Amino acid sequence: MAQYAILLYSPAPADPMDMGPEDMEAHEVFQKEVSERNIEILNPQALTPSTDARAVKDGTVTDGTFVEAKEVLAGFFFVEADSVDEATEIAKLVPTKKGGGVEVRPVFVPPSE
Repeated sequence: MAQYAILLYSPAPADPMDMGPEDMEAHEVFQKEVSERNIEILNPQALTPSTDARAVKDGTVTDGTFVEAKEVLAGFFFVEADSVDEATEIAKLVPTKKGGGVEVRPVFVPPSE
């Protein structure tokens, strides 16, 4: 089974403390749906608001993310799945705020020698 990163994007600045009761309920439903599929969420992490970010490019440090964006990376987790299609089906269950979204990325495994 391969691992896939599920990246969660939310409208900037994506403050995890800005979750209301409806958001919490949606995440509980998501957890239940994933559990019913016998999928384990690996290492879920929420990120602090993008206003807390520091970017380093060519040795220069700036406040904020690399680019101005309407959506910013708000969190991530990993899943093990048989295929990118299965990982995408899991990602479709993730509740997102209006204007947000989810990205599925296979975890790179170097070729064995």
